[in-house]
Amino acid sequence: MLKKNSLLQAMALLLTCCLSATLSMAQSVNEDSVYIRQNYEKAEYKVPMRDGKSLFTVVYSPKDKSKKYPILMNRTPYSVGPYGEGYKTSLGPSPTLMRDGYIFVYQDVRGTYMSEGEFVNMTPHIAKKKGKKDVDESTDTYDAVEWLVKKLDNDNGRVGQWGISYPGFYAAAGLMSNHPALKAVSPQAPIADWFWDDFHHNGAFFLPHAFNFLASFGLPRPEPTTQRNPRFDHGTPDGYEFFMRMGPLKNANEKYLKNNVAFWNDLVAHPNYDAFWQARNILPHLKNIKGTAVMTVGGWYDAEDLYGPLKIYQTIEKNNPKLTNMIVMGPWVHGGWARNDGSSLGDVHFGQKNSPWYQQEVEARFFNHYLKNDAKKPVNLPEAIMFEGGTNEWREFAVWPPKEAQERTLYFHENGKLSFEAPKAGKTQASEYISDPAKPVPFTEAVATGMTREYMTDDQRFASRRPDVLTFQTDVLTEDLTLAGEILAQLKVATTGSDADWVVKLIDVYPDTARANPHQPNKPMGGYQAMVRSEVFRGRFRNSFEKPEPFTPNEVTPVNVELQDVLYTFKKGHRLMVQIQSTWFPLADRNPQKYVDNIFEANEEDFIKATHKVYHTPQQPTSLKVKVL
Repeated sequence: MLKKNSLLQAMALLLTCCLSATLSMAQSVNEDSVYIRQNYEKAEYKVPMRDGKSLFTVVYSPKDKSKKYPILMNRTPYSVGPYGEGYKTSLGPSPTLMRDGYIFVYQDVRGTYMSEGEFVNMTPHIAKKKGKKDVDESTDTYDAVEWLVKKLDNDNGRVGQWGISYPGFYAAAGLMSNHPALKAVSPQAPIADWFWDDFHHNGAFFLPHAFNFLASFGLPRPEPTTQRNPRFDHGTPDGYEFFMRMGPLKNANEKYLKNNVAFWNDLVAHPNYDAFWQARNILPHLKNIKGTAVMTVGGWYDAEDLYGPLKIYQTIEKNNPKLTNMIVMGPWVHGGWARNDGSSLGDVHFGQKNSPWYQQEVEARFFNHYLKNDAKKPVNLPEAIMFEGGTNEWREFAVWPPKEAQERTLYFHENGKLSFEAPKAGKTQASEYISDPAKPVPFTEAVATGMTREYMTDDQRFASRRPDVLTFQTDVLTEDLTLAGEILAQLKVATTGSDADWVVKLIDVYPDTARANPHQPNKPMGGYQAMVRSEVFRGRFRNSFEKPEPFTPNEVTPVNVELQDVLYTFKKGHRLMVQIQSTWFPLADRNPQKYVDNIFEANEEDFIKATHKVYHTPQQPTSLKVKVL
């Protein structure tokens, strides 16, 4: 009876906490809505672009006309609604900035919702424009800013821009406008290149994310509309089962999309990193930026766009050395700094509420300085503000990655050992496993139709216990080990097939005595295998993303897998683990393991079992190149 009562009490406590959190959020949204209605007036405009098209733009201006205000603009393909008399329930990047006094501007980008023109995914930048018909996101940004500072009567002549995810791309593209009024831009979770962000990772196709996104967002829009496309109905909550039933990628059009999604057809037609994708890479164009301070923001646990923030910051830093260029990376999911308190993800806790601190002490200070104060002086903030996982502390650096980090190499050994010592001659040259596309390794234990955000911190014990997943781990650490910067897995592999994917996962193994986290007091954490970083590489692209090539069966072949940056401390008493596998379903589509020219056109009979080997000899060492603080 005591156990039953304890369980009932725990359930009651959990229900009370959930209700309290829900009521708190509802109260906050209601308070923001009331504040907006009381303090802002709304106007809608059709802002002309240089080629004659107009973009639908909504302006929320403070009712207090006793002073002038800076403009903060968000350009989006996801609708500026509500349209007409309705008001947004929040304005700007955060409640803090909403109350700091700004003119907030929202614009439907070209070809979306109520804006005219043709929508182009990841609009290619035109480096050399020849006339008014040469338009891209930089010209649309320039024309929008020019119209705003000329037509609005209560602005101070300074404009800032921000956006999360796709709007983050538009913010980054806006940098190339070089409009003199554009003083501060914050690309947040921005897409940089869709062959590494979102839909692809090192050439592997992120199936549920692409399918679900394009099945609704990618539908044609023949004329301006205020209506959103309906979400795709999978007919089941089980995404693993749905995509297994779908079969090879070639079945997507026949069964579901009906050739009605142009961008899906583009994906099918361009399986390699050809001119189509290269034109949609914003990184080569982030140069010659003048007079605009930049603060790029990302989340260490962003399942969608982790590549973009890191690469955009690094590229701007390299190409514009005199520009104020900052980066903030926190313990957030995609856009988490604006959408939740940043205290936890799944079973993992991050020590405190990180989002409010960032909004007030970093984001608000950045925009207020450049749009309200002395924009000619640099803001009093460090260049890199980075959250360190494991210790759950914020750290500041003069540049990222930190120059003081030293390069070291972790080597794989037989019997699943991992250490900083190079391998010596052993009894076993390689560890091997059989990969079967008909029984792929799931990417999560959760039942979901999409790419769960929690997969990036999920307990990996479900995978490490499978025979088609290799596990290597260090001895129990006798002192803290802090990794800071990029990670490169240097694999020496062989396969009996002619193609293969290689998934590399970096994992923090908690001690058996680990205590429960405060947000889940009844969740045992002893032995938890928390994923810290993971990446997949499509082996056919090991030498070139433009010109794929098959493996020679049973031939030892180097495959280098670049994992994204980390700042993470594996604490004393923990272990560092690396898992290697070749399926990660349905997060990544299945590699047939028999080489075909285009996996989007592979047939069922092309999918074969294959034995994969990972070598760990002195002559063929597999290793992890890391940077240690």
